[in-house]
Amino acid sequence: MHCDFRQRRLVVALACALLLVSSHAARAQDRDEFDETTADPVKLFNRGQEAHAKKEYERALELYEGALQIKPDFAEAEFQKAASLVALKRLPEAEKSYRRSMELLPKWPLPPAALGLLLVRTPGREKEAEPLLRRALELDAKNLTATVALAELRARAGDEAESVAFWRRATGLKADDVTLWVSRAGAELKAKDAAGALKSYERALAVAPDNPEARLGRADLLIGAGEKERALEDVRALEALSKSDWRLAVAVANRYGLAGKKDEARRVYDSLPEEAKRSEEGQKLRAALTDLSCEDTPEARAALEQAIVDDPKNAAALACLGKLERTSNPERSAELYRRAAEAEPRNVDYAVGYAAALVQLRKFAEAAAILDRVVAAAPEHYEAHANLAAALSELKLYNRAVVEYKWIERAKPGLSVVHFFLAITYDRMGEYEEALSEYETFLARADAGTNQLEIEKVNLRLPSLRSQIKRGEGVKKEKRAQ
Repeated sequence: MHCDFRQRRLVVALACALLLVSSHAARAQDRDEFDETTADPVKLFNRGQEAHAKKEYERALELYEGALQIKPDFAEAEFQKAASLVALKRLPEAEKSYRRSMELLPKWPLPPAALGLLLVRTPGREKEAEPLLRRALELDAKNLTATVALAELRARAGDEAESVAFWRRATGLKADDVTLWVSRAGAELKAKDAAGALKSYERALAVAPDNPEARLGRADLLIGAGEKERALEDVRALEALSKSDWRLAVAVANRYGLAGKKDEARRVYDSLPEEAKRSEEGQKLRAALTDLSCEDTPEARAALEQAIVDDPKNAAALACLGKLERTSNPERSAELYRRAAEAEPRNVDYAVGYAAALVQLRKFAEAAAILDRVVAAAPEHYEAHANLAAALSELKLYNRAVVEYKWIERAKPGLSVVHFFLAITYDRMGEYEEALSEYETFLARADAGTNQLEIEKVNLRLPSLRSQIKRGEGVKKEKRAQ
């Protein structure tokens, strides 16, 4: 993406902190413990607040310290003094003031939240930050600063599930903040919850229809799921937003290409300024848009090899050559598809190509793991289901293989050979009656020219299968039901 999620999240956290501080600014005025003879610290505090708002941090610090000289237990002044010290980058002193304000008002949630945020930004002190942030949430369950900071911390610790939980809590606290929804979607993607991420992007767009991060994120998910027409709606909206942002324009051209609209991708690329075309992203885009033939000819192969030399991450060339090498050199085919999938991890076709090569290499467990992820992200991807069925069958995970073959049968009702594979699977499971039914369905629909070998195998198997059923052998329906 053209923007950095992590940077945006930190901005959100900082903004929340500032909002909390400023909303608390009037607290000292409302406290009735100061009588007329001791009103000076309040006046100094309020003048400090005015200077603080004008970003006159040295003057604000001087006024807060003046208030504290008169009243050393003035927690609000100590807290705002810490905020001024942070602005002046005097962080050790700021930490001391935050801790002092915590001592003065132990049940006030802002000091632990602010100190936690400060430590999050201090290299090597993230572990110290977490207890403070959790304490802030204990004191105020609606503290958005602490919630966002904890979401970040748990993500960095590799705890995607809790990170998502905190982002969901944050969007519950402030449902009209588009940056929170975008950040939540990013966390859900890391947690491999594509469906949740899609819903979060949609909520973000309901709040801000022109938000480019949400548009781009949703487009990527829809392309990955094979819903390219829906994705193009977002891509076209992004194009309208990209007139003054060439990085976004490059991303738009790339998504047009991924959605199968190569002419549109070229049109956007041609309109880019020279600065954009010379950039690393622009050069990769140009390489991807270069016309390469995927025909199995010496000339086409040579052109593809050269394209990969020119750009080792040219995913289109890698995948095309991987396809050509599938039968002649499956080891290299798998390597080429792997590199293509790494170059464009959102392109499920490349992942499926890699898995298919692994199936051919009889690396069924690796293939099945990849295909499970693809099917979760793109439930209607036919080649993913077909290869997954083959891998599961070879792994003797017959029940799961049947599910995949049944999906293929529904997706392509006229495909006779799927009944052959279903029959074999049932046969291996000992479910002979189901196997017989599928064998007979296959024979009734098979083409003698195309499926001659399979027909011969079935005809050889049927006499013994019928005898086994007659003798009562095989797994019975009532036994399976138990």
